[in-house]
Amino acid sequence: MRRTFIGAICLALVAAAASGVEAEDVAKEELAPTGDLRVGIAIAPTPSAFFAIVGEDGKPRGVAVTLGAALAAKLEVPVVFVVYPNSGALTEAAGTHAWDVTFMPVDDERRKKVDFGAAYNLFESTYLVRAGSPVRTLAELDRAEMRILGVENTTTIRAAQRSLKVAKMIPLRTVDEAVALIGAGKADALALSRNTLRGLAQKLPGTRILDGHFHATSTAVAVPKNRPAALAYATAFVEEAKASGLVRRAFDEVGLKDAVVA
Repeated sequence: MRRTFIGAICLALVAAAASGVEAEDVAKEELAPTGDLRVGIAIAPTPSAFFAIVGEDGKPRGVAVTLGAALAAKLEVPVVFVVYPNSGALTEAAGTHAWDVTFMPVDDERRKKVDFGAAYNLFESTYLVRAGSPVRTLAELDRAEMRILGVENTTTIRAAQRSLKVAKMIPLRTVDEAVALIGAGKADALALSRNTLRGLAQKLPGTRILDGHFHATSTAVAVPKNRPAALAYATAFVEEAKASGLVRRAFDEVGLKDAVVA
């Protein structure tokens, strides 16, 4: 399946070249139709392979920011970051021409809205439990009285809902809202990627991250549907970024020393 996918996007570039049009020009036209590369990102209190944070200078920082800026530099166009409160909102905007490329967790629901290219991170999703919680295992959380938080319309909340038999998820718009509730003891657990939760746990004394996971997937580059030249170019860029060490450096710069490069 993967070979077929890569072959299809490569054929798109070959066809463009055969027609007398430079493949890179076609990719640039699809990736930056406005003249800027508009990179969709989501903001959270702590960084992850997907989430960016806002620095003291008011500008976004994070892995997706680093990769987006590097891709723009390769295309020789300005970069513009289009900010969203979560990956669900970012995905829903794919058909509105608001952004050109993004980096987000892969799932089948998202494939209806975007086309995914190369993965650059492998991650697991689990739960952070409130301070003083007696819960020690994933199974102990699956009870009707548990108040479990997740970010609406995201890969993680969909996976958590599939794994839970009794407990119900409470969807929230942003990670900040969830952190406020967990910190105040008004919820029992928060579902997110382990890397994101590690950063949050440092800000929430007494909270714990549960061992094990209920979901494992990857974070990958993505473009809006039906942009084959853009997808091929972005995929080649990510593979190059992994090989050159750029992805590893982007992880390390925001403290994600344990993040796994795909």
